[in-house]
Amino acid sequence: MKAQLRRVSRYFLRCSWIEGLALLYASLFLIVLVAAYRGQLPLEQLSRIPYYDKLGHVLLYAIATYLGHQVCYRWRLFGGLRLPAFPILFGIATVAEELTQGLAPSRTLDPIDLICSVGGIFLGYGLAAASGRSK
Repeated sequence: MKAQLRRVSRYFLRCSWIEGLALLYASLFLIVLVAAYRGQLPLEQLSRIPYYDKLGHVLLYAIATYLGHQVCYRWRLFGGLRLPAFPILFGIATVAEELTQGLAPSRTLDPIDLICSVGGIFLGYGLAAASGRSK
């Protein structure tokens, strides 16, 4: 156990600031996702923000994609096509997660949420690519 903790702590010491931020954000993203499935989001407070649900989808997914691509920009799918791995894999996971919402009692399947999530992925990738991390 101590050896594993040392290995993890050495990894975090070697991480760049963007990797650390991406890991922190991924943790936050998963907490929000789990809270949504458990019906534990503070909807009363959130509902004070106009279109909070759609805006939340765009922002959560854009930030996740931006950070994910910043960390994984060298990863490519289908070598000859040089497609960016993180936005594509995250997009596939997003579509799968949105479709499974129809099976969860505390969630609803909403095509507009899916559009906002995918739009956030495109926005995040566009911002990451514009920052020079697309090659």
